[in-house]
Amino acid sequence: MENDKKECIKPDESDYPQIVLRKSLNANFEVNVKEEIAVKEEPIDIKNVEIGIYDEPIAFTWENHLVKHELTQTEEKSYQHSVCNKKILQNCLLKNNQTVQTVEKPYQCSQCDKTFTHKSYLLKHKRVHTGAKPYQCEECDKAFSSNFSLISHHKTHTGEKPYQCIQCDKAFSHKHNLINHQITHTGEKPYQCSQCDKAFSQHNRMIMHQRMHTGEKPYQCNECGKAFSYKQYLTKHQKTHTGEKPYQCSQCDKAFSHNHNLINHQRKHTGEKPYQCSKCDKTFSEHGNLIKHQITHTGDKPHQCSQCDKTFFRISCLISHQKTHTGDKPYQCSKCDKTFLQHINLIRHEITHTGEKPHQCSHCDKAFSRNSSLIRHHKTHTGEKPYQCSQCDMAFSHKYNLINHLRTHTGEKPYKCNQCDKIFTGHSNLIRHQRTHRTVCP
Repeated sequence: MENDKKECIKPDESDYPQIVLRKSLNANFEVNVKEEIAVKEEPIDIKNVEIGIYDEPIAFTWENHLVKHELTQTEEKSYQHSVCNKKILQNCLLKNNQTVQTVEKPYQCSQCDKTFTHKSYLLKHKRVHTGAKPYQCEECDKAFSSNFSLISHHKTHTGEKPYQCIQCDKAFSHKHNLINHQITHTGEKPYQCSQCDKAFSQHNRMIMHQRMHTGEKPYQCNECGKAFSYKQYLTKHQKTHTGEKPYQCSQCDKAFSHNHNLINHQRKHTGEKPYQCSKCDKTFSEHGNLIKHQITHTGDKPHQCSQCDKTFFRISCLISHQKTHTGDKPYQCSKCDKTFLQHINLIRHEITHTGEKPHQCSHCDKAFSRNSSLIRHHKTHTGEKPYQCSQCDMAFSHKYNLINHLRTHTGEKPYKCNQCDKIFTGHSNLIRHQRTHRTVCP
């Protein structure tokens, strides 16, 4: 009997890399740290399989892994789904597919109402509540809640981008980013919202959009209790507690909590404006500014206030507006008692205490506390007047001047003095008038 037993010899560690590639269930190639798992199959010597998209062969430690992989290279599909007739490569995949078909979600979170098809998904989800990040990068101090996120992060150190678009020169570190990018060439938007007419090129974008309708905020801060619709908003918010700003500009002393903010800032030094409007020749340094501009062509204002008839381009503007009904001013200055509806207004106000004017004109010595003030000032040098009245020949360098001018045609006077009954067409006229009520000291 002892002669019949085959000795289980583990291949030499030098024969294969510590990081090996495997084919995942969703047909994406992922990098996984090698783990020693006891299986019944007999281990074999390393066998190499040539894969077209890789320069080097893929190695397998166990024969059953190789057999499963080889099935993906052939037309053979042994298991058939009883409901949709879909052919499946492996019996375990058939069970997974049947779970999706029946939408069975037996694993429920004890802290919220979410349910999951697999126990592993539930365990990952629970880390949202606990904030646990057991996977730490060896090259920096960053930690992650999932192994996949750690592996994705590792590529920021190596700079590896193996997935290249065949229609342009762009390359990506992850396959799903390449797939998302390729849709920009086709213009395809297969995912449509069930509550409005908007369509999206990516499924996760549609899910994020639907939270605007439901008001769902699944991501909660452990330190202050604030909840957010999107995970990236929570991550951004958490840095307000730590004050961490790891991204520093190489041309000035400014530092940022997020890399994309640093990239946007650096364009102020270079003057780069990579985002161009498809309907006019305007270019922008930030993608968000391009989106805001494009709405001026469509006039679309999909976000309506439930307490009045006002509509807005963006949901953030609607949220800010709704605070005017409640009177809520959650942002308070640490140096005085003033409170503000929006965080950006608090930041602008705090500059009045420091006297800082970081935005300097390149044509003259004037400096400004806000970038918007610098942009307005620039137009005094160029003489640009892009805002023209539709009822007369007058043109203006600033949009608010055009709005005030249009009231001379309509007769509208929306600004009323709270100490008398006088009304005015512009806010600055109201401010000027209110000074007449103040007691002048001799």
